[in-house]
Amino acid sequence: MKVTRLAGAIGAEVSGVDLRRPPDAELAAGLRRVWLEHGVVVLRGQKLSSDEFLAFAATVGQPVEYPFVKGLEGYPTIIEVKKLEHERVNFGGVWHSDTTYLQRPPMATMLLAREVPPPGGDTLLASQAAAHDALSPGMRRLLAGMRCVNSSAKADTSRTREDRIAEAGKADRRVYEAEHPAVCVHPETGRRALFMNVAHTVRFADMTEEESKPLLQWLHAHQCKEEFTCRVRWQAGTLVLWDNRSTQH
Repeated sequence: MKVTRLAGAIGAEVSGVDLRRPPDAELAAGLRRVWLEHGVVVLRGQKLSSDEFLAFAATVGQPVEYPFVKGLEGYPTIIEVKKLEHERVNFGGVWHSDTTYLQRPPMATMLLAREVPPPGGDTLLASQAAAHDALSPGMRRLLAGMRCVNSSAKADTSRTREDRIAEAGKADRRVYEAEHPAVCVHPETGRRALFMNVAHTVRFADMTEEESKPLLQWLHAHQCKEEFTCRVRWQAGTLVLWDNRSTQH
């Protein structure tokens, strides 16, 4: 297994691994160490079936269903991320951590490329641990005691999932809302990371949206500064695993 950093703050590409067979305990532990250190792991040339994809996912955590879009036939925890010819908005095309409007958001997200456009279609990811560490001591003290209210009904995000819901949406489309600390302590690394995002966070707890807006706008601009990010250029067979607790994409 060879590890190559993608950028200074986040991301690593791992070569020499074939996931068509679930990794043994030693390899799984090695991959997890790389993932926890870098937040994002990229593996190329992984031509996996749905069963093989889920088998690897199970070595990381417990796969869960996405609340708004049906999974593949026979594979409810795998959804398609796609953009058809007539669609003008890409699914999830705004900075976010996945489903922070749930009481227990998933710890990780994993994507496998089946088909990609010749140019474009890259994914940017940002380290929220690096974003937190770059704050002034005063801002860190301020945020340490605050909580954020997150909602699935925020307008910009709702628009990015309209096409997928129209095509493969679930009948239950209720609004989800959850509170989380503005700064989370990673349960495995102990690092602190910002845990608000422009897609789902509507306000701070015990504050109005109007009161919250100036600070949230500043934080959202800070969270995706270039020095905290890496870029993944997709190829068919590229698999990317990121830590949803400490990154945005």
